[in-house]
Amino acid sequence: MAAYQALYRKYRPQTFDDVSGQMAVTQTLKTQLMTGKMSHAYLFTGSRGTGKTTCAKILAKAVNCLNPDNGNPCNCCSACKSIDDGTCMDVLEIDAASNNGVDNIRDLRDDAIYTPSQVKKRVYIIDEVHMLSLSAFNALLKIVEEPPEHLLFILATTELHKVPATILSRCQRFSFRRISQEDIAARLQYVAYQENIDLDDSAARVIARLADGGMRDGLSLLDQCASAMAGELTADSVYACLGIAGERKCGQMLSFVASHDSKGALTLFNQLYTEGKDLGAMLDELACLLRDILVMKTAPNSGISMLSGVASDDEVMELSRKLSSGELVRMMNLIQKTLSEFTRSSSRRMDAELCILELCTPELSLDAKSLNARLTRLEEQLKTGNFFLFQPQSTNEKPAAAPQPGPPEIPTEEDAAEEPVSDELPLGFWAELVSGIRQEIRPPVSGFFVTTENAPVQGVMVNGVLELRCKNTFTADMVGKAETLQIVSRKASAQLGRPVKVVAVDLSAKPAGNSRMESLLNFGRSHSDIINMKE
Repeated sequence: MAAYQALYRKYRPQTFDDVSGQMAVTQTLKTQLMTGKMSHAYLFTGSRGTGKTTCAKILAKAVNCLNPDNGNPCNCCSACKSIDDGTCMDVLEIDAASNNGVDNIRDLRDDAIYTPSQVKKRVYIIDEVHMLSLSAFNALLKIVEEPPEHLLFILATTELHKVPATILSRCQRFSFRRISQEDIAARLQYVAYQENIDLDDSAARVIARLADGGMRDGLSLLDQCASAMAGELTADSVYACLGIAGERKCGQMLSFVASHDSKGALTLFNQLYTEGKDLGAMLDELACLLRDILVMKTAPNSGISMLSGVASDDEVMELSRKLSSGELVRMMNLIQKTLSEFTRSSSRRMDAELCILELCTPELSLDAKSLNARLTRLEEQLKTGNFFLFQPQSTNEKPAAAPQPGPPEIPTEEDAAEEPVSDELPLGFWAELVSGIRQEIRPPVSGFFVTTENAPVQGVMVNGVLELRCKNTFTADMVGKAETLQIVSRKASAQLGRPVKVVAVDLSAKPAGNSRMESLLNFGRSHSDIINMKE
């Protein structure tokens, strides 16, 4: 019985045309091979699993292939087969992580001068070349600059900034980009079809998203899920197999944070902690989810392709409506700060609990970022009207009964002229008027009409005119609109039994040109006890 081979090894591309998502690199290499304008040294850079070593092996076969096909190796000749089998002594793959000394490079340099015995060119593939020491790079420098005609160097690295400039200037550099989720998902479907794996489209997208641009990671995840699960692979089964089902509670945790529900967030945290969830991993998942929400909020149309997959797309969309950009940035900074201090902490649980508590209650902190988060949240509430008001019970007076249904009869001005106008208002007039107003006026204007002691609007009758005395210019501008005054006038006239003129009066002494910060702070002070976010 043949030994099982991992999927990423079994389905490693054998020609340039099979490589996914690196068209710019593969097309250039094919053109050079067909025209014979080959360089003596190549440097492949990019993140893990994007095809650097794969293209290096294909290039080594292509330059030695006896029957090349438009720049691709035939994979049938003796040269291609010996390179695939690893029996070709003239094509050497060296791991610089374990052979990083100057003596290793000196041995390579001494052997490189000999002509190849089996193929046309001697090829050295040096993987993770950034791991070489400085003296090893210096030893490699001269032969990379002026190698013999039979020699070809292919260097590969994931950390380009660690490669000396003297090496970079002597190589042709090819940058391998992260593979798109669509390309990874398509390749996963192809491999699943070849292996008789029932892979659902949603599962393929989840795996592609978790692969983070690496094809090898995607195939490894597919291999793991297929070996662990029987039957169809769905998104839920992938989450369960990879242990991400618990991570999806991050969305529930963040919902508590968005609602400022400290009790619910701490209860869920204690549950996850009891189940053995690593605190660092938990906060890291929260940070990833916050990043997804910020991306979705900033780029709602194209942001879906950039999500990390910690939570579902619908969950991210819903949370992006509840949290402002300022709040998201503050939360991400707070989590990153807590994670960085974990290494020096004597009680990680306490640090994590304080972090979650501060996430839920930004008013505990008075730094600039916390104030900005609260202001941006208030701005979005005013822009969308997405908040509701609650009215605490008054100890001085009881609210009047709701008016009977049916259109009220408002007396005409001739009828009202027969009786003298009085500025005294009946008991419970304002409470009944506010109750009627809030049934017709929509948020956010309805939020100004409350019966609390420090309400932003107070109704006072002066010379037969009902003055809506507003504490600041912002409130006066919002309340003083014609349609609002008309509704208030109609309601007041119905209660008093005579026509009532209504005007909005600004009691603030500040000029009308207040800054954005001052207006929002005034609004926040006058409404800090009555405004809650409508979740």
